[in-house]
Amino acid sequence: MKPATARIAELQLAVMLLTRLPAGQLKDPAPKLSDAQWAYPLVGLIVGLIAGICHGAATGLGASPALAAILSLSAMILSTGALHQDGLADFADGMWGGHNTARRLEIMRDSRIGSYGVLALGLCCAIWSASVAQLAGSADLAAFLAIGVLSRVAMTVCLATMPPARHDGLGAQAGRDTRANLTVSAFLALAAVIVLGLDGLIVMLVVAAVTFVIARTAQQRVGGQTGDVLGAVQFLAETAAWATLAILSN
Repeated sequence: MKPATARIAELQLAVMLLTRLPAGQLKDPAPKLSDAQWAYPLVGLIVGLIAGICHGAATGLGASPALAAILSLSAMILSTGALHQDGLADFADGMWGGHNTARRLEIMRDSRIGSYGVLALGLCCAIWSASVAQLAGSADLAAFLAIGVLSRVAMTVCLATMPPARHDGLGAQAGRDTRANLTVSAFLALAAVIVLGLDGLIVMLVVAAVTFVIARTAQQRVGGQTGDVLGAVQFLAETAAWATLAILSN
């Protein structure tokens, strides 16, 4: 397979994995999940574009800042099939609902949502929406794009630095990241910071701090990363990024 064709197939796989957007069918030989990690931030760019366009359209039609924020969050959730939100809920239930590693992993695999999951998901959605609403006109398309990229870079960092907690599932199949994947992610993260201007550096540091805390918690409690851990990292990093921009806007 030619390099350009392979990169397109990897991007296609990343879109299929992280969203519910139509991406066609992969041709044989299909790329491995680990080969598609470099494209995760580009998927964030696509999802951010959808949410940003929805926010701009709602605002232009006269929606209040709160309604525009909720509609953009809804567009984002619909485009990803609530993949990351589901991961956050499972992560919260598992981390604080189990008393040992095996039980935590079992809870995280359970499709039912518990009290910790409901609280974590509700609070994050509320903070996300309130932050975007506070920014109002400052929540432009560029911010949606940049934060979409940064929050998916956080996922690739976790895959690069953490072993899988299970021998099956998304985390195990994706495997460790490669130097090439991390290099691409680093360039995309730098571009996102530049787009956000002076506030971008602070946002990146906050995203890095959130990623570190979640990764360390997962390492200590379940021994590594899983698909749910990656989902939690993405949505928590994104929520923290929006909250940071909102605070800095005052």
